[in-house]
Amino acid sequence: MESHLYNLNMERAVLASIIFDPQNFEEVAATLEAKDFYHPFHRVVFEAMEELEREGLPIDEDFVKERLVAKKLFNGELYAEILAANPISNTAAYVREIKEKSVKRELLHLATEIKRVTLEENLPAVDLIDEIQSKLYRITNETSSSDFKDSRKVMEETLRHLLKMKERGNSILTGLDTGFHELNIKTAGFNPGDLIIIAARPSMGKTAFSLNIAQAVLNQKKGVAIFSLEMPAEQLMMRMISAKASIPLQRLRTGSLNDIEWSEVSKLSDEYSNSSLFIDDEGVLNIHQLRARLRKLKSQHPEVELAIVDYLQLMGGSGGKDRHLEISEISRNLKLLARELEMPIIALSQLNRSLESRPDKRPMLSDLRESGAIEQDADLILFVYRDDVYRLKELKQKEKEAAEKGLKPPDIEGFREKKIEEAEIIIGKQRNGPTGVVKLYFHKEFVKFAEEATEINRDYEMRESKLEITPPHI
Repeated sequence: MESHLYNLNMERAVLASIIFDPQNFEEVAATLEAKDFYHPFHRVVFEAMEELEREGLPIDEDFVKERLVAKKLFNGELYAEILAANPISNTAAYVREIKEKSVKRELLHLATEIKRVTLEENLPAVDLIDEIQSKLYRITNETSSSDFKDSRKVMEETLRHLLKMKERGNSILTGLDTGFHELNIKTAGFNPGDLIIIAARPSMGKTAFSLNIAQAVLNQKKGVAIFSLEMPAEQLMMRMISAKASIPLQRLRTGSLNDIEWSEVSKLSDEYSNSSLFIDDEGVLNIHQLRARLRKLKSQHPEVELAIVDYLQLMGGSGGKDRHLEISEISRNLKLLARELEMPIIALSQLNRSLESRPDKRPMLSDLRESGAIEQDADLILFVYRDDVYRLKELKQKEKEAAEKGLKPPDIEGFREKKIEEAEIIIGKQRNGPTGVVKLYFHKEFVKFAEEATEINRDYEMRESKLEITPPHI
């Protein structure tokens, strides 16, 4: 291997500095591992030092020698070269250089491995890319290091943040506007680096709620990335058009639109075409692929300020058998990615079925599937709850029981046709703010949450047009 990828004199000097002053060990071990040393004997010497440290024994010339002799790894000539090296009082520069060379060797080994598996192993390209990304991510994590920020630096950054907030005037927001005033008051918006979990049982509207937030961000001329593992992009777009134009979703699905509605769809087509909305609906996605795609998108489109993952339990991990550990890996990596890209990431999550056996079916933190890791990593957890969903189930059950007994059934159709339902956004956890409940209304026809219970006014219907209206060109 080329000499610029290792420096044996530096390795000897660092090991010698530990032997002659064992207090240096902790500082060195905070950055270096045994594998970072190029020479095999230097590796076993450092491993012996690690063992002595764990056992509370002195890390000196005699104890290190005894440990190596006991393991039949001692080499007198090489050990003498270490002891003959000039120990240095400030090891930091040497330690950084050794780590730098170690990382370069790992990258070289990875390049060789990429060539080998590409040519020799009959694996699908997507599996090869995933394996490569996983190994590169491990190298990146092992390389990254940070030191303490002193109080002066922390205070400077705090003052900059306070001045930035002052420039906003009396705005309640410190992050992205969610589009819901009461939610903004309670959360101050969705902040950069936050992992936000939106959780609910099926049919409660968690996808609709997240799309309503996405629309609010687009209205602010900012970008949104959506990873849809459950629904095709076209269905998501129809939901967004339905909510924004107040056109019943069912009519959009069937294309049963009048001329005025076609005109509004055509207008929205131009609007969305010129917006920074990006949808990945591949369906099969693991955390490594998501991380790589979002990093690339963010570098190409800095205006993207929100990412949505729908939904967390459909995402793959690193291929382990323990799903709890996989979910832990996914949630932790989403949190780290949010901090790295300095943007909020919303991850939708399913809830355990067990809550439906309770009299009060409002969700709690313990209802999150694989809740431990998600609850720990999330900065904000929002539960979407609509009591009418359960009331309809109860009426259906009563209708069935009435039919069996020959009794008059309840008015289920009248309830089913109810256009607007009360909804609750329950703040189950907020790392930097209060918990509580935000009252909203769900407009079923338009899969839209709103702060008003009144019928939505379709302003565009009042506009007159003398032009012949045709469907938008595709």
